Amino acid sequence: MGQRVTIDPITRIEGHLRIEVEVEGGKVVDAWSSAQMFRGIEIILQGRDPRDAPLFTQRSCGVCTYVHYLSSVRAVEAAVGVKIPENARIIRNLLHGAQFQHDHIVHFYHLHALDWVDVVSALKADPAKTAVLADNVSDSPMGGTDYFKQVQQRLQTFVDSGQLGPLNNGYWGHPAYRLPPEANLMASAHYIEALRLQAKTARMHAIFGAKNPHLQTLVVGGVTSIKDLNPERIMKFLSLWRETQDFVEKVYIPDLLAVASFYKDWGAIGGTSNFLSWGDLPQGETEPDSHYLPRGVIMKRDLAGLKMADQEKVAEDVVRAWYEKGSAKHPFKGETKPQHGDYKPDDGKYSWFKAPRYEGEPCEVGPLARALVSYASGVKEFKEVIDGVLKKLDIPVDALYSTLGRTAARGIETLVIGQKMEGWIMELVENIKKGDTRTYQSWEMPDKGMGYGLNDVARGALGHWIEIEDKKIKNYQYVVPSTWNLGPRCEKGKLGPVEEALIGTPVADPKRPIEVLRTVHSFDPCIACGVHVIDPHSNEVYKIRAL
Repeated sequence: MGQRVTIDPITRIEGHLRIEVEVEGGKVVDAWSSAQMFRGIEIILQGRDPRDAPLFTQRSCGVCTYVHYLSSVRAVEAAVGVKIPENARIIRNLLHGAQFQHDHIVHFYHLHALDWVDVVSALKADPAKTAVLADNVSDSPMGGTDYFKQVQQRLQTFVDSGQLGPLNNGYWGHPAYRLPPEANLMASAHYIEALRLQAKTARMHAIFGAKNPHLQTLVVGGVTSIKDLNPERIMKFLSLWRETQDFVEKVYIPDLLAVASFYKDWGAIGGTSNFLSWGDLPQGETEPDSHYLPRGVIMKRDLAGLKMADQEKVAEDVVRAWYEKGSAKHPFKGETKPQHGDYKPDDGKYSWFKAPRYEGEPCEVGPLARALVSYASGVKEFKEVIDGVLKKLDIPVDALYSTLGRTAARGIETLVIGQKMEGWIMELVENIKKGDTRTYQSWEMPDKGMGYGLNDVARGALGHWIEIEDKKIKNYQYVVPSTWNLGPRCEKGKLGPVEEALIGTPVADPKRPIEVLRTVHSFDPCIACGVHVIDPHSNEVYKIRAL
């Protein structure tokens, strides 16, 4: 048996995650992904008014709030049988596009970059050489010797203070870092710039969503932001979008390509086999045919064998999760019956996450799955950008099935979806010019109904399922991206996607397993979406402090 390495908690993610790997011969030979807290929202919703569901579920997370809001609203709309007006569809798409831009920029710079960028090494950089490098890499307005010298001085002050905050406990100086000091200084500078930008990008949600986090304007039947359909508000949204897109094109994508050029071997590390995308961003009333991000499933990396994904083929297995024993169930029949026990990764239960399966198979969801499905579906913009990136990095298409490919796909879709948003803004403007300001369709609550809302969000395929009886919620289940990606083994012993991706990962120093973090972070885990702790007797939410 090899050496067991446990990372608990995983930092630079949302929520509480434990990763355990077995290292033998310098590589991971086995892995276990364990979500450490229980989600009780599905239980809380039983017996409530269906219109409560979107407001409760969006509070699953402080980052993913809009996406649960949207998926839940769609589920209720399907159950009650209401179709939303065109303006509501466009506004929802704009809010969703803003979510992609904000989430992916934050992930690359603030959650994932430090797995590739040695910030301490930046203190050794020559600011003048860094300025030349930055000019060669991108057209960013931020640059020059004085600019990078000031950034370097700020970093030095930060280090000298001994209060490193998010930079504390980093594996600085690890041999797995490959960027030269000047590249590290450039990336560190852009880390700071991205901090400033993300606050502005979040304002796009506030314009049509009332606030961020936890938007308020989506309702069953449309949106309530009719008073926001005026030139001033639209121009403000457009201005923030342009500033964000400018950063994506001139800073994010060039940084991504620059960093990737030093880590091409990671194009053969961290891959999975199956990929699922529910698709999203509808361009018309017909779904999923009108989705800009197409719906599909790819098994065993067979792009030519792309098939339409069907939610009826989803089931959640609980054999290795801390729930009462039972067979794998479709979400409409799903149960949330927690039964905590010992942590037994080898032969028992070891996670609060269930194990979602599509036709019995684990599937990776997220940016890479969407990119592959879009590529296989022939979406022009995705195909052109993906082929361009592969050519620029001089890597084969098979390199997409990797940690590097997953990270690149996130940037690619940020660029492509951002470019699409301008057209949606113009659509909205044209509708208003024609006098069409409808954003809501009235409806009546039925005694009974069943519906589901599928969308594909920053972290992957998200689905909400609801059953209504006597005008109340009888059952509610949702399967989130991180449950798909970070779920445990199932009854058949098949590993979850993150567990599969970690097999074969090189580990130079088991005491500083930065290579493991690279692959785990590439999935952008959001454990908060999947798990929470609540006392059903007192309704008290427990606060857990990770030391």
